Amino acid sequence: MKKKQFAVLGLGRFGGSLVKEFHELGTEVLAVDKDIDKVNEMAQYSTAAVQANTMDEITLKNLGIRNFDLVFVSFGDDIEASILTSLVLKDMGIKEVWAKAQNTYHEKVLKKIGVDRIINPERDMAKRIAHHMVSEKILDYIELSEEFGIVEIMATDKIHLHTLIELDVRAKYGCNIVAIKRGTDIIVSPMAEDKIFKGDILIVIGKNEDINRFEEEGV
Repeated sequence: MKKKQFAVLGLGRFGGSLVKEFHELGTEVLAVDKDIDKVNEMAQYSTAAVQANTMDEITLKNLGIRNFDLVFVSFGDDIEASILTSLVLKDMGIKEVWAKAQNTYHEKVLKKIGVDRIINPERDMAKRIAHHMVSEKILDYIELSEEFGIVEIMATDKIHLHTLIELDVRAKYGCNIVAIKRGTDIIVSPMAEDKIFKGDILIVIGKNEDINRFEEEGV
């Protein structure tokens, strides 16, 4: 199976971290920025690092950007570069374009352009931290949409040695336990007869209001 190819346009803190993570995963990644210092810094972590103006369609064509499965647009405070680059990529028919948004206005514009997925790191991290702060049992939170999310919830004495069928989370609360983390082991799609132990981490998916009710009443 052919490995997917990725391109990161904009090598600030977020874009640079993304390139390094791709490198750690052994994935091919093209790193592009107009700042030669950033390009040189990322050269050791990328398949190719190029200094270029990403707002120019001809330049992107010369980079072979159409050959990439996913292009991530990640500019720091340069919202104009982010919007124009995203627009050019969509006009070129790139398979999938993701972009980092600086604020709500920026996010709205990216949506209108047709960007396939928009990442708002500060907002997303704020939500994750807030969910963790309000409950000692919630270890992490990932927003799927305005209504739905995935959380990691710590199992307490209350459900120690209970099976999933006994808990009947879906019927009682409307959410689902899709995995259980126990030490270094992960049980994916656990069976109804599987028991929960105190200290287990439950991966729960559902509407935020249902997850909150489960966290407050069920565990």
